Amino acid sequence: MVVAKSWTMVQHFQGAPKPEDFKLVEKKLPPLQAGEILLEAVFLSVDPYMRPYSRRTMKEGDVMIGYQVARIIESKNSAFPLGGYYLGNFGWTTHSISNGKDLRPLLPEWPESLPRSLALGCVGMPGLTAYFGFLEICNPKPGEVVLINCAAGAVGSVVGQIAKIKGCKVVGAAGSDDKVKYLKEIGFDVAFNYKTVSSLDEALKKASPEGYDCYFENVGGKFFDATLPQMKDFGRISVCGAISVYNEGDVLPSGPCVQPAFIFKQLRMEGFLVHRWTDRFAEGQKQLLQWLLEGKVKYHEHVTKGFENMPAGFMGMLKGDNIGKAIIQV
Repeated sequence: MVVAKSWTMVQHFQGAPKPEDFKLVEKKLPPLQAGEILLEAVFLSVDPYMRPYSRRTMKEGDVMIGYQVARIIESKNSAFPLGGYYLGNFGWTTHSISNGKDLRPLLPEWPESLPRSLALGCVGMPGLTAYFGFLEICNPKPGEVVLINCAAGAVGSVVGQIAKIKGCKVVGAAGSDDKVKYLKEIGFDVAFNYKTVSSLDEALKKASPEGYDCYFENVGGKFFDATLPQMKDFGRISVCGAISVYNEGDVLPSGPCVQPAFIFKQLRMEGFLVHRWTDRFAEGQKQLLQWLLEGKVKYHEHVTKGFENMPAGFMGMLKGDNIGKAIIQV
């Protein structure tokens, strides 16, 4: 008899998530039936989207949502032999029973030199978010200037490296000097700590006096307000996230009037969800994996060890403790 441990959401978050918002529960799993497999979590993902989606898709008492890389430890399905690794949307739980229909295999050509946790990062949802959200919406051209905020995170750091591959000048903003150092190590042309500059407007102007052709938006709020006037004519803005307002509740703060800038600069802004390109995920994963192996894209993982530390890892990620992808290793 296998006992699965799961983290549940006790109550919907009010403001920033707190330790008391989570509860660890245990459940005995039934014996496998014909056609079923038993999986054990190896790596679990914590991501910003979990904060707004928890209110949209979860009830109080539900297991927290999220993807994991899991290994088959028992099988009564010949199509899924023991020891195989799969990606599953099982949430924050240590063990799961599946009939295989809800599993996605890791790429068959997965090299032993790369950790399987990258299926949750550079070669997973964050990498695909960067790949499609930047290339399809911003349509970057060689020589253009690209701005990325939250640039040292799981998505932003990949966007910046793809922009360099495409021949762009890349400017990144991050929230610590260590993150700024990392951005320069992976090839950003300019990086600055938005928390320590005396003026965000001046920092953006200094980084690119000529303005910005493409803006990959992860933050929203005052950063967006400062960037909009500095967009070039016919600039493109890809809206991936708005982490600055995720803890604000249902009533969001008002911002400046954006229409004049959009009209007179003839800007284009588009929000997206990465699942728009589900039918092309294999294309994106193969390209990202190739760039990783060629050294054109580098990765960094912020690993929290221990399933019992999942809430702490999640809360730390929302506060910006991580460089690169935040991962929980069981």
